[in-house]
Amino acid sequence: MPAAQGRNGPRRRAIIAAIPVAALPVAAGLAACTSAPKPQPKPHPQPATLRFFTGHQAAVVEAATARIAPGPHDDPAEAGHPGAREAGVTGYIDAMLASLQDEKVFAGGPWSNRHTSGPNLMARFAPLDPVAKIAWHKRLAGWQAQYQAGIEQLDELAGGDFTKKTPAQQDKILASQKASAFTTLLFGHTIEGLYASPEYGGNRGLAGWKEIGFPGDIQPRGYTADEVERSDGHDPVAETGIVGEVLKLLGAL
Repeated sequence: MPAAQGRNGPRRRAIIAAIPVAALPVAAGLAACTSAPKPQPKPHPQPATLRFFTGHQAAVVEAATARIAPGPHDDPAEAGHPGAREAGVTGYIDAMLASLQDEKVFAGGPWSNRHTSGPNLMARFAPLDPVAKIAWHKRLAGWQAQYQAGIEQLDELAGGDFTKKTPAQQDKILASQKASAFTTLLFGHTIEGLYASPEYGGNRGLAGWKEIGFPGDIQPRGYTADEVERSDGHDPVAETGIVGEVLKLLGAL
């Protein structure tokens, strides 16, 4: 294994974050070269209450998203850096797929009570008009079918139960051509669950925002034009080692 891909190399999530969703099969292949995680106690199961997934389906999604965005329980190189498990990504996806049950699709606002006193206005979800409701019903029905089929496919490729495979074996399955369509969908929703407003069920404890140094909805102060243009946190992607090679490859496409 090249040194740049070993335990001292760039973190797995940094490599994946540098790649557009369309290039995910390449990212998944690179991610499989990270160090094998040492057995550690798993964090509590998530989410506590399921709205769409069965218990097994949620376990498969949690295992798969933890390979896309691993945390300290999934890869020793991620010590101190929260991943999909810690951010509650499975809860986000489960809530999203069931969001039409109570029309929790668009969080309100314009701000929460994270940085000011008063009610959390973002916890009030906006009602959908009839056209939007039809559109979301069609979109969610498609995603629900993809998740049901995708989870079944991951189990099939694992020979029975995806969650029973080793991390390296799970990486290989997710990077396979047969699973590529579902892995791409899962990648996008994993990123959303990590960094979306916590009112949607993910980004638990603001884990994703803290990781990238994003303060969130500081209102009503807002942001100046200069602040919008200037990064207000550390860049999680360092152009070194394998990440630099990936960025060069993408730049040539």
